[in-house]
Amino acid sequence: MHSVTKSAAAAAIAASAALVVAACGSSSSSTSSSGSSSSGGSVPQVSVSSLNNSFSAMATLKPLASKGKGNVAVILPDTVSSTRYVEFDAPYLKESFQKAGLSSSQFTVQNALGSDSTQFSDAQTAITKGASVLIVDPLDSGVGAHIESYAKSHGVDVIDYDRLTLGGTRKYYVSFNNVLVGTKMGQGLVSCVAAWHVKSPQVIVMKGAPTDNNATLFAQGYNAVLAPKFSSGGWKDVSNPAGTWDPPTALSEFQQQYTAHPNINAALIPNDENGAPIIHYLQGKGIKPKTFPTTGQDATLTGLQNILTGYQCGTVYKPIYLEAQAAAALAMYARAGDAPPAGLVNGTTQDTTSHTAVSSVLLTPTWVTPANMNSTVIADKFVPASQLCTGKYAAACTAAGISG
Repeated sequence: MHSVTKSAAAAAIAASAALVVAACGSSSSSTSSSGSSSSGGSVPQVSVSSLNNSFSAMATLKPLASKGKGNVAVILPDTVSSTRYVEFDAPYLKESFQKAGLSSSQFTVQNALGSDSTQFSDAQTAITKGASVLIVDPLDSGVGAHIESYAKSHGVDVIDYDRLTLGGTRKYYVSFNNVLVGTKMGQGLVSCVAAWHVKSPQVIVMKGAPTDNNATLFAQGYNAVLAPKFSSGGWKDVSNPAGTWDPPTALSEFQQQYTAHPNINAALIPNDENGAPIIHYLQGKGIKPKTFPTTGQDATLTGLQNILTGYQCGTVYKPIYLEAQAAAALAMYARAGDAPPAGLVNGTTQDTTSHTAVSSVLLTPTWVTPANMNSTVIADKFVPASQLCTGKYAAACTAAGISG
């Protein structure tokens, strides 16, 4: 996993082969396709289009529970880069397995708490205790490849979850279309600059951790959107810090650049967590609402409130319940020794280190603004309206058609 270069044009060239999508995020794939399974029609069928927030599709997979062997172990990366792993991924994965017919003794969901050695040790322990399938969101490609090599030597299948392990040997990859995530951030910033009437945008372009392949893909997306703006001369690419997923470090990066370049008046920020302290800092500097566009990702409570009050243009919402169900479904098929249907495995992703195309489930993200907040994150109960619309945010909620 590596960061993109500081030149938007070079980034587009360097990352041009990063993602190859077939029917990317599409729900149009046939739900009757059974892939290459030798069991034919006896294999339960689940497609991307059948996944929803009721988790009803998981019950379809119950026949696989009795057929499969061994346990499924999920190893999540940390609790810092995003609160999603504790608040959403872990409970959604547990619910998915339970509704697919696995007992609590047949799966585990763990968190490596930001430690490569812990993540590898967790994988070793899970395999020793009988795991036949691992679902791993690697902290970085180094530990991910180490885990996958160890698992392969023990006959255990691995599913890359959310992040692709470059140079790995996983069986499947499940994520959102991460280049599209970045594209939506870039497009959101462009739209916001126009809507907020920002003249001569002077932009700081921030990134996630250089070791995170997703951060590279996000940057590929938003750099491609911003590059024409910079080359036209209407926008100026002022600064490109090294990148991080640690919010205090992101704030430090921003403060250093804003002090050096006080003309900065817009920021491409790759997630809400990094954006929150930066926006708080700008508010302390007296920046008024709808004057300094920023972007985000993950639809956090703070991010949504910053959107409602005019300090953030929008956020990329990724319905994690879809990702969790897709990963659990793949694990159920792998555990039972059956090929998943083509309606589920709807694309491929290029591993640019091993130069292999990885069979993938690729889901579609959504750009959320006040205009569609109620019909997306609120409707999905991703963030309760009762939490979002408290105190000073009540009026903004009302204006956006959200009632708490």
